[in-house]
Amino acid sequence: MSWTRNGETRSYHHGNLREALMRATLDLILEKGVAGVTFAEAARRAGVSAAAPYRHFRDRDELLAAVATMGFDRLTAALTTAWQNGKPSASAAYERVGRAYLDFARRNPAEYVAMFEAGLPPEGHEDLQQASNRAFGALREAAEVLVSHIAGPSRPPALMVALHTWSLAHGVASLFGRADGARRKLPMGPDELLEAAFLVYLKGLGAPSGS
Repeated sequence: MSWTRNGETRSYHHGNLREALMRATLDLILEKGVAGVTFAEAARRAGVSAAAPYRHFRDRDELLAAVATMGFDRLTAALTTAWQNGKPSASAAYERVGRAYLDFARRNPAEYVAMFEAGLPPEGHEDLQQASNRAFGALREAAEVLVSHIAGPSRPPALMVALHTWSLAHGVASLFGRADGARRKLPMGPDELLEAAFLVYLKGLGAPSGS
């Protein structure tokens, strides 16, 4: 397929249009935030007509959902890699998972915004909901192993631990660890803040450092 822009004829491979529109959306988020993402502007940046996006996406929300889904899948991969099957210890590996979350937010600010700030109801986008569940599932699986090393009746539910640590990592990443204009200044680095917070939390749970 070909089109003419500014008197110049260009062409693209149909199979790459979806990816090109998603890349354009990420660029728009970085420059203008979610509010600046429109079908027309994404199409313009991808070098296609305003009608072309409808070949792959029903509307703007579906385009944003595709970008967010990709982000959650990449986050799942990052968390799983960091976990390394709980080696050399569950506590050490769990802290690595937290750092991987922070690193993802820092390295992928546009995807992070699409994932958490686009205002898309997961129940309205099945692929997005499943991708989000997989990311949380990676954290919950790690929490299951972590709490298995806590003895006695004080052992907390893995779901609670996963929710607490997701909230903790997400809070630090959103406020202090992002590479965009939403980052807040802090007298200590976000990595050090998260490490200290995890240390306090894990000790409070009674998770042995050598588990």
